[in-house]
Amino acid sequence: MRGGLDLGGTKIQAVVVDEDFRVLGKSRRPTPGEGGPPAVADALAAALADAAADAGVDPGALEGVGLGSPGAVDAPAGTVAEARNIPGWGEGAYPLAAALGERLGARVALGNDVQVGVDAEYALGAAKDSPSLLGVFWGTGVGGGIILDGKPWLGRGAAGEIGHMVVERGGARCPCGRRGCMEAYAGRGAMEAEARRQAGAGRETSLFQIMEQRGRVRLQSGIWARALKRGDGLATELIGRAVEALGTGIASAVNLLDVETVVIGGGLGTRLGEPYVERIRDAMRPHLFLDERPPAVRPAALGDLGGAVGAALLVA
Repeated sequence: MRGGLDLGGTKIQAVVVDEDFRVLGKSRRPTPGEGGPPAVADALAAALADAAADAGVDPGALEGVGLGSPGAVDAPAGTVAEARNIPGWGEGAYPLAAALGERLGARVALGNDVQVGVDAEYALGAAKDSPSLLGVFWGTGVGGGIILDGKPWLGRGAAGEIGHMVVERGGARCPCGRRGCMEAYAGRGAMEAEARRQAGAGRETSLFQIMEQRGRVRLQSGIWARALKRGDGLATELIGRAVEALGTGIASAVNLLDVETVVIGGGLGTRLGEPYVERIRDAMRPHLFLDERPPAVRPAALGDLGGAVGAALLVA
């Protein structure tokens, strides 16, 4: 058995899997809102311990634990830097693999959060029949991962940052500080900032009422889904703007890479599902150079557990 951890901007997902990557135990915890990297390491260890208890195994008895993390991941060094979607992370590199391994008493393998999710969809999920794949994970931010000729393409360590492709020159300010990035329109963090701005200016919306009713402090994917179901005008508008940005940016990436398959995952992608994947597919078409043979565009098959299962692949 081995463990897998998916570190996100609002939640940590943990699994324990067997040698065939069947999930034997799982757990979920919120990502700490304060305390920086040490608090995150504590929460990761607690989530994995919960999943191990669910599977009836001690964490120290696992073959190993894989961790998918956002930010600038240096897998050989076991460090993470610039994880901007994690509150209080800061700029410096933190030895997350060593810190987590010490807490768990197990060896820890580190990878980029989106790339491990893409690897899982390629090996086990929606793209297991495709030699080339672009994975787009739509959540707090917008991340990407690439498989070319059956192998992950990591570039010099930062490949796949599709959320920071420019979809509108001089456009909206992105959380990264630049303007016009896809994430400035489609990242859940940026969408929440725009929703708060418009609500503060008097725009009516049920988003924050739903958030309070659900006992949340951020607009998580389920809140957006509930607001859309109610026909909330602001939610509909901002999600529509996100879909157009995703379609534009993904089509540009397809024009460059000519992949066979695009998989849409992440918190929002998974929660909104096939109807919104279809909308993204439609938004891509006007921007495709070879529109007569578009790639297959599919929802992620492994759902919320895909990132954690993909992290477990790092151990194998």
